[in-house]
Amino acid sequence: MSSSVIGGPITRIDGKLKVTGGAKYAADYPIEKLAYGVAVPSTIADGKIARIDSVKAEKMPGVLAVFHHDNFDKLYRPAGAFEELSRPGESRPPFEDGNIYYYGQFVALVVADTFQQAQDAAANVHVTYDEKAPLVLLNQATTSNTTLAKKYSRGDADSAFPKAPVQLDQTYTTPTETHNPMEMHATIAVWNKDKVTLYESSQGVVNHHNVMSEMLGIPLENIEVISKFIGSGFGGKLFPWPHSLLAAVAARKLGRPVKVSVPRTLMFTTVGHRPATQQRMRLGATQDGKLVSFQNDILQHTSLVDDYVEDCTQVSSLLYSSPNNTAIQHLARLNVGTPTPMRGPGRTPALFAIESAMDELAIKLNMDALELRLKNYAETDEASNLPWSSKHLREAYQTGADRFGWSKRNPKVGSMRNGDLIQGWGMATCTWPAGRHAAEVRVRLLADGTARASCATQDIGTGTYTVFAQVVSDKTGLPLGKIQVVLGDSALPPGPTSGGSSVTSTVLPAIVEATQKAVDAVIQVAVYTPNSPFQNVDAKTLKMTQGRIHAQDKSPDTGVPFQDILALRNLVGLDGHAKTDADPDVKKFSTHSFGAHFCEISFDPGIARLRITRWLTVIDSGRMVNAKTARNQILGGVVMGIGMGLFEATIYDTRNGHPINNNFADYIVPVNADIPEMDCIFLDYPDTVLNEYGARGVGEIGLTGVASALTSAVYHATGVRVRDLPIRMEQLLV
Repeated sequence: MSSSVIGGPITRIDGKLKVTGGAKYAADYPIEKLAYGVAVPSTIADGKIARIDSVKAEKMPGVLAVFHHDNFDKLYRPAGAFEELSRPGESRPPFEDGNIYYYGQFVALVVADTFQQAQDAAANVHVTYDEKAPLVLLNQATTSNTTLAKKYSRGDADSAFPKAPVQLDQTYTTPTETHNPMEMHATIAVWNKDKVTLYESSQGVVNHHNVMSEMLGIPLENIEVISKFIGSGFGGKLFPWPHSLLAAVAARKLGRPVKVSVPRTLMFTTVGHRPATQQRMRLGATQDGKLVSFQNDILQHTSLVDDYVEDCTQVSSLLYSSPNNTAIQHLARLNVGTPTPMRGPGRTPALFAIESAMDELAIKLNMDALELRLKNYAETDEASNLPWSSKHLREAYQTGADRFGWSKRNPKVGSMRNGDLIQGWGMATCTWPAGRHAAEVRVRLLADGTARASCATQDIGTGTYTVFAQVVSDKTGLPLGKIQVVLGDSALPPGPTSGGSSVTSTVLPAIVEATQKAVDAVIQVAVYTPNSPFQNVDAKTLKMTQGRIHAQDKSPDTGVPFQDILALRNLVGLDGHAKTDADPDVKKFSTHSFGAHFCEISFDPGIARLRITRWLTVIDSGRMVNAKTARNQILGGVVMGIGMGLFEATIYDTRNGHPINNNFADYIVPVNADIPEMDCIFLDYPDTVLNEYGARGVGEIGLTGVASALTSAVYHATGVRVRDLPIRMEQLLV
């Protein structure tokens, strides 16, 4: 594990394919006789279909069929929580009935010889509705459409809060945010008799495989899901959405391959979003800043057809030490599509409220924001009463403060200037739970001196291909160029979903074990093969280094290339197969990553122009397997957090539920001009509770806490406390 291939800034092994166009995404596969499906979305958010008139569309050139709830195959609902890896994006099958639950719900599918023909015909499918007034905003929630989702409590926060010498009671809101990866959702369905191949843009090939089997009502062995490359997903591609089922059923009924793509406008309705949240934070503290009561009352929306919980309670229960803690979360059912995880789900909106409240409490106490956090540092996970598997948040705070120059901060509002510009400094804590799940990996050492590692997990652009190659290289000594990694196909050994920053920590043990089994198999050949230089040698005394089998007490140069050992028996290769799950000892610890953001903004009061000028993030997330891709993940998360803080909000028309900014012109995301000088520091302490390399995930944590660091800096510069995201110019015109 001292090899530079682990922990170094390794370039992605799949990078060349991506920049040369060799990487195939879901919509890219050249399938013969491919037909094209274009969905017809509802134009209301609540009501029923009264009539579908598809006569004109059906007669248009190239049209093969128009499907809707009156002529579609019966579909089943998935097992969901009753089985592992059986989670849909939307549990209601498309075209199940004529009820309309949200704007943009698919009500028909036109399939034609060309995309243009399908698109033209879809515009000529006319639907009339029996319409009702929808509820699409969180402030429209009532007791009749609100249910309890989560509750945590220790001590008696209700009694402790009014007795606290210093009290803070404020409400913070985050709007609906929409995933907008460059690659939109798409499915190509190809049937061969009773078997179907689905080319998907999926963050969870195995889960997708299971759900499609259940909803289509066909055996698992009759479905293959292929997702080799994904143009990002941010959580929106974790689970199957209705378009995938539409493509599969249409292809089966027509006896012809069908592609269904989701256009950008419908990315705002039919494939999930981060739900809006409202959080009432009540903090009670002593005069010296010790928390005596911590309360977070959360309200979020979900759809009428699914209960999606954006869990804000967990981080509320454990981030800071407090004897009295309550976190309660309610769901409000609205006429919107089903929400889904978006990068840093739950913790991202929760930390906006929590860290904003901590900053406000620090100001009430006339205390430095960093000092207040250290005063309430949680030495253990007080929610579970478990020790941390590894926690170096104090060092993250100190390292960040030293590098950023936090001690030079003048706490007085508007006191720090750079010429005519007012500077503001803010900071916030970030955190994310670490996990490890089941995985299977096969590693094969081949007669040509190469290795092949395979798993049905997928690489969503985060560097999973490269991690596989790094570990195989570390355990065999083979250069990365001699290692082939095959992912993203349900025909391969099952692998984890790319979500929750858990893929790397999950697959590492399986890659290690599979590689070692392959090496052990080669050593067995070396020991038991006549004329082998190692015949009858004790196998325990041999090892593989630099791709060579050699005695442990001798240098690799004295050994024999492993392919020469295979040649002695004319073998094409030898396999190692491993199936691993979470180590039982993991349950003895609370496994989380931590970190700190430090932010500098400049504000021009004359024109209310706000710019982020400097950003530093310090992360305690175990050992970095690949410093380059890990840094990429953290900085990418910060950029998304800048979008959350300054720009992003999906806006619904209350008359019909239409997301009126459902395009890249009106849904604003950060561009290069919005991104400041950025730096990222990894403390790099291995957490070997999870795996032998000590790695935890880094995909989610970079986004958590960003928005609160930003709004705290804005307050420091302007005196305006923004509690409702995103920050708007008019809020700063005071």
